[in-house]
Amino acid sequence: MVRTLYGSRLRSQASFRASFLADLLGQVLIVGTEFLELWVILTQVETLGGMTLPQVAVVYGLGALAFGIGDLFFGEIDGLSAQIRSGRLETLLIRPVPLLLQISSLDLSLRRLGRILVGLAMYATALGLAGFSPTPATLLLAALAPLAGALLFGALFTMAGALQFWLVDGREFANAFTYGGNYVATTPGAVFALPMRAFFTFVIPATLIAYAPALALLDLPGPALIPTWAGWLGLPAALLAWALALTLWRGGVRRYTGAGG
Repeated sequence: MVRTLYGSRLRSQASFRASFLADLLGQVLIVGTEFLELWVILTQVETLGGMTLPQVAVVYGLGALAFGIGDLFFGEIDGLSAQIRSGRLETLLIRPVPLLLQISSLDLSLRRLGRILVGLAMYATALGLAGFSPTPATLLLAALAPLAGALLFGALFTMAGALQFWLVDGREFANAFTYGGNYVATTPGAVFALPMRAFFTFVIPATLIAYAPALALLDLPGPALIPTWAGWLGLPAALLAWALALTLWRGGVRRYTGAGG
């Protein structure tokens, strides 16, 4: 079921090659421009949040990779309010396919692969430049961190979508935590004030997506609230986040009584 649903979306977009390549290039340019902001800052100071440019690039590359994967598979869920207002949600509810799977695959956009490819290239290159010393444990963490981060972003997108069963138009409110979480995830956590660092570690665990794993991979000391060993907490945090996300989602679906169409 999953392969058929996602496969049909991917094949339909791949058939328009010129459009696909243009969208892919656009995403590559967006990610590159975002990183240039950090590069400009680091041309004026030696470190950012206690990290050098290659170390910051590890955080940014890992965060961009995790967000790209999460956005590819779950990014459409936070647009649920449009489906509710249009009445299209009713047609999805009567189909013999899980609603969450249908919503997440409505606009599976291949252009998002641009962010994934750039993030992967930056992540791998920056690890080498930053002095990464591979061991069995750190290699395992290096492989698991992007997947755990993608799961965390997926849970955030799902929670953002579930809230729209209660909010009239909650997409912009939800974006503050999904796309805002992406901004925090791709920035060294030490630059944030302690209250904000606590919020984005224990409430919205964005610092556990890329910054904390980067500390563990590069064996760097962490700031207050984010010790080095917190780099291993991404997957447990993702599982907890998904438990909450699915609870909210089921509650929202049960609450939904139709758009009145």
